Amino acid sequence: MEIIKSINYLIAVIFCICYSYQIIYILIPFILKPKKHKSIKKNKYAVLISARNEEKVIANLIETIKKQDYPQKLIKIFVVADNCTDNTAQIAKDAGAIVFERFNKNQVGKGYALDFLLQKIQKEYSKEKFDGYFVFDADNLLRPNYITEMNKTFSDGYEVITSYRNSKNYGDNWISAGYALWFLRESKFLNESRMLLGTSCAVSGTGFLFSNKVIQRYGGWKFFLLTEDIEFSVNNIINDVKIGYCGTAILYDEQPIKFSQSWNQRMRWAKGYLQVIKKYGLKLAKKSIFDLSFSAFDMTMVMMPAVILTVVGIVCNISISTLSLIAGKGLWVSLESILEFTKNSYLMMYVIGLLTTITEWKQIHTTTLKKILYTFTFPLFMATYIPISFVAFFKKVEWKPIEHTKVKTLDEVVTKKKIAIKQ
Repeated sequence: MEIIKSINYLIAVIFCICYSYQIIYILIPFILKPKKHKSIKKNKYAVLISARNEEKVIANLIETIKKQDYPQKLIKIFVVADNCTDNTAQIAKDAGAIVFERFNKNQVGKGYALDFLLQKIQKEYSKEKFDGYFVFDADNLLRPNYITEMNKTFSDGYEVITSYRNSKNYGDNWISAGYALWFLRESKFLNESRMLLGTSCAVSGTGFLFSNKVIQRYGGWKFFLLTEDIEFSVNNIINDVKIGYCGTAILYDEQPIKFSQSWNQRMRWAKGYLQVIKKYGLKLAKKSIFDLSFSAFDMTMVMMPAVILTVVGIVCNISISTLSLIAGKGLWVSLESILEFTKNSYLMMYVIGLLTTITEWKQIHTTTLKKILYTFTFPLFMATYIPISFVAFFKKVEWKPIEHTKVKTLDEVVTKKKIAIKQ
């Protein structure tokens, strides 16, 4: 019993040491104000969309791009229909996008699709001379001023910029709400705080922009791990490219509602984190220590402690509990400390979810009852990361597509109309 208590106490102390600085992050948006933008230049952009069997949702994304208040002559939409077996390519063409089809069963994943698309653009549209490239997923929807707002931050000199990631199906169930709360928290209390403090932000999945200079420097999109967004962020930080954040550029993203889909997706994320740690962990640590890079330290803390400490904690607790049973000391004695740790973890996650819900109340598009209810289920959603992280540590994981079925327009997302979802 005392050994389990000591192990869990030690893990809790290490967690606090690793993440205590993020308490300051929570305070920063209430203390500091964003700097005014510099002179704004009208830059020319290519929009990159990687789509695999997204015939149900891709037209709505393209429609929101076409309705941007930014000059349309400075926007060109490119879609890679990646290993599609449906009508994605034709629907995207009909909606006004330039479409390239890709069929490759060996190199599977968004990273390979983006690199393929960039190579096609460089070969066939080099005369366009794009200043930057946006990356969206096919299920996304954009506010009408999205590109205008991102362009302001791009004009400030940032070569990579991420945006405010909201959800278009927050109120579906506890799973979609769990995702959405985490991404809202990431936008408000991580990236916004980093931006205000002048340190590097991090790209999260979709809704980001990078300059032509950056992609020329890397020779294309050369980030092929299971979490290509995290790999891209880490690579930029190691190369002293500061990632910016634009909180006024709002994107809506569809979240899974089935636990099986969520399990597969987050398993890929957990394995991807381990891949990034293996490939870049030492470089990040060296940059943190020898260059005194806070951005490198911050990214190290985002990736390493949570996954590793979770696996260590599970292995130690299960092992000692088993030994306790063999010694005849009873299971309940061994579980008492674990239950105490679980209670404290629940309360911590509840506070994070509650604070995010309060501050982002107007950005959460669902009923008041569901907003309140899902603060209580948020810790349960986060707790499911424990078995996911544990299994990912030992299991071989491959990229699997997530089916998107929420055929909503932007107006349907941001209003409280009752919407019939097409299947």
